[in-house]
Amino acid sequence: MALRPAQVNIKALDHSAVGRFWAEALGWSVFSGASGVTTYVGPAGDFVWPDPVAVGIDVVAVPEPKTTTKNRVHLDLATTSAAHQTELVARLQALGATPADVGQRDVPWTVLTDPEGNEFCVLEPREVYQDTGPIAAVVVDCADPRAMAGFWGEATDWTLHEETDDHATLRSAKGVGPYLEFLRAPGVKTVPDRVHLDLLPYPDDDKAAEVARLRTLGATDLDIGQGDVPWTCLADPDGHEFCVLAPS
Repeated sequence: MALRPAQVNIKALDHSAVGRFWAEALGWSVFSGASGVTTYVGPAGDFVWPDPVAVGIDVVAVPEPKTTTKNRVHLDLATTSAAHQTELVARLQALGATPADVGQRDVPWTVLTDPEGNEFCVLEPREVYQDTGPIAAVVVDCADPRAMAGFWGEATDWTLHEETDDHATLRSAKGVGPYLEFLRAPGVKTVPDRVHLDLLPYPDDDKAAEVARLRTLGATDLDIGQGDVPWTCLADPDGHEFCVLAPS
């Protein structure tokens, strides 16, 4: 029994505009959600969900704007050369991204925000990310990377690649797609995550049993006013929200 990270969920006032931004940023396509209040972004070509390699992006409409508090979950984008990094940063700013100062000082990556203020990074070329696709990693700020890697490693079918007191990394056991990274960060989570992961059971697995298993690992039930929905909202041991979707 295990779950697979299927998509990154981003909340937005204007899901269509933010969805279009991320599609252009990643070179992916936009697929409108059936409900009319979400925009799904995934690799170009014939629509497949969940994508067998990539972790898609699902932009969901909400009535509240992002606070000024820095997100504790963000995306890192991969580049293949210094020229590619420069070109990508310029192209993203033309699309509506804004440079951001999150205290990074003199670093080789560039911090930007999307049109609604969600922080993300355009990384300098790194060998480890050369085969990930446009999203290098989903990065989570936390108090204890080792503990988070332990929970998420048990929760999903992704495997541990690196683990220190300050940094831990997971990736699909198939060696494809982005990494899931946990970084030790100061402070504590004070507002709901604007960005979170959605997990999906495999077709032959039972969603209720998977949710029960997550609770034994340390996940807690979460009521964010979701009402009667087919997915289950939980929080990991560091308090980060995530959802377990129903196979569809």
